[in-house]
Amino acid sequence: MNSLNPKLLLLGGSHAEIPLILAAKELGYYVITTGNDQKGLGHSYADKNIFADFSDKNAMLELATTEKIDAICSGCNDFALLSTAYVAEKLSLPGHDSYEIAKQIHHKDKYRKLAESLEIPTPKSIRISTIEELEKNISSLQFPIIIKPVDLTGGKGIQRADSIEEAKNAFKAAMKKTRENYCIAEEFIEGTRHGFSCYISKERVVFYFADNEQYFLNQYLVSGANTPSTSSQATLEMLKEYSERIAKKLHLVDGILHIQYIEKDNGIPFIIEVCRRPPGDLYIKLVKHATQLDYPKMIVLAETGCANESLRLDNFSISRPYSEPLCVLRHCIMAKEKGKIKDIYFAKEIQNKIIDSFLWYKEKEFIEDPLHDKAGIVFLCFDSKNEMEYYTENISDYIKIIFE
Repeated sequence: MNSLNPKLLLLGGSHAEIPLILAAKELGYYVITTGNDQKGLGHSYADKNIFADFSDKNAMLELATTEKIDAICSGCNDFALLSTAYVAEKLSLPGHDSYEIAKQIHHKDKYRKLAESLEIPTPKSIRISTIEELEKNISSLQFPIIIKPVDLTGGKGIQRADSIEEAKNAFKAAMKKTRENYCIAEEFIEGTRHGFSCYISKERVVFYFADNEQYFLNQYLVSGANTPSTSSQATLEMLKEYSERIAKKLHLVDGILHIQYIEKDNGIPFIIEVCRRPPGDLYIKLVKHATQLDYPKMIVLAETGCANESLRLDNFSISRPYSEPLCVLRHCIMAKEKGKIKDIYFAKEIQNKIIDSFLWYKEKEFIEDPLHDKAGIVFLCFDSKNEMEYYTENISDYIKIIFE
């Protein structure tokens, strides 16, 4: 490919962005990736790398202007999405919401207000800037509570608090992580945890996909997901309708809308997070494997403004909003403790169930942070829900990191 192809700037270059990079190149784009992490595994798949801080929206605008890009795509990060929306707005590039609408969705305090105005179930929350403000307003919430930064994902800076003293400590921890001068406290919701990813076209949901989330050591970092979801069809229809309320209220452009939700015993889904960019850790490959739908390509088409002219739903085999997916598990390989990697063990029983894998560990590499470090991602397909549930529950016995 040469630079005569239309240029696409993709904000991100980790393993999570690889499906987007490959989809963009397949669509004929000359792909430029950016980001601070020069060791990002996705950069080698692009045509050009320009390393810069994608959370700096003005730096991204300067980069996009200098490179004379034709389109821009967000990577799997909220800061990347916000900068993408900002650049697209400044350069009149199609495929993205305005910067202000992007902030309404991706800043947790702003989304909570939006959800309340649309009567969408969401945890009761307060915005807090100081310890004094916390002490004054905490009585409006019932313990236990969760305190979290408004601008971070992946469980960063999140802590549960069961008392006012724990809440103070959690607040201090969240304020050290956030780039804003405030955070939020919200009531802890009991229930099962799930993801719901849908495609918006003309403010209507034309496709959706749901999963069940798994957690390992870190209870705020998703370590895996499987599908079909255990949520009922009625629950999924609620989420579809809530997604359309958001789309119509904000006049969202065509493209992905991804939701994390907690389902209570009564089947009511409480939406915890919402985003307009792909989730990380190759989630969009989970959708593709389970539905046989080219979700990465759909996302790139939408973000490059080609949804109306190039995205024909029949080309992607979308005949109805939801059909039962294959039984697929996406599993992030993580360790229970620190140590030097020797190898990864795959039990014989599951080797013929692995349909895809991306392993990036190196022999003798040291696992320093078991709460966050991953050695790779595997996708497994099963013959039944019962089989999938069994292996999901016991996956750490069948796939594990072996230390020296």
